[in-house]
Amino acid sequence: MSETRVEDIYAQLKTRVVGFGIRPGERLNEVALARDLNVSRTPLREALNRLLAERLVEFRPGTGFFCRTLEPETIFDLYELRRILETSAVMLACHRADDAGLDALRHETLDRGMQVSGLTVAQAVSRDEAFHLGIARLTGNGALVAQLQMINDRIRFIRWVNIAARITESKKEHKAVLEALCNRNADRAGDLLSEHISQRMDQVVDAVKEGISNIYMGGADALMDRVLEES
Repeated sequence: MSETRVEDIYAQLKTRVVGFGIRPGERLNEVALARDLNVSRTPLREALNRLLAERLVEFRPGTGFFCRTLEPETIFDLYELRRILETSAVMLACHRADDAGLDALRHETLDRGMQVSGLTVAQAVSRDEAFHLGIARLTGNGALVAQLQMINDRIRFIRWVNIAARITESKKEHKAVLEALCNRNADRAGDLLSEHISQRMDQVVDAVKEGISNIYMGGADALMDRVLEES
């Protein structure tokens, strides 16, 4: 079996389940998917098992694979875990990052990352993720970066929902975190990033409700392709 082929199937399926192109809790019909992707069942099953390991799909014995559900408690837990990891990451980066790495992040953030108007929701979230992962990479800890990438995959849809409401505020917070990081003020950088990421349960519940409404009314594509305007 071609590893490249499995990787391609995995990437296509991941795009669908991360963005809920397949609805929450919906059963993944392997026969239909194999026909749609023009692949055999064996590499398809391997790709599905990779998504299962990443908790992007669920498996129910005797029934099959299902797209993950949007549960507020799970989303809240993931945001809490993300806050813990990223707060530790930015404090560690204050001590470990070299000047060249900090300069590169500063230029990327200020020269490109502050641009908002005209971006789609998906593009804005991609840039937002790039900023946060950029900080994590400054730690030199690949396992930390990989864990954050997996969390991002599982909460990306909710970030699409949230981004439009606070994009301008979020960019200002990025700038403040960046300043503290470049000054190597670990305590301030940690406090700022922790506050930036924190989500209350009621906020998560509201975002999940709005997300489900988007999925069933307009579809995920309508949400992620929405063009933002700076407020």
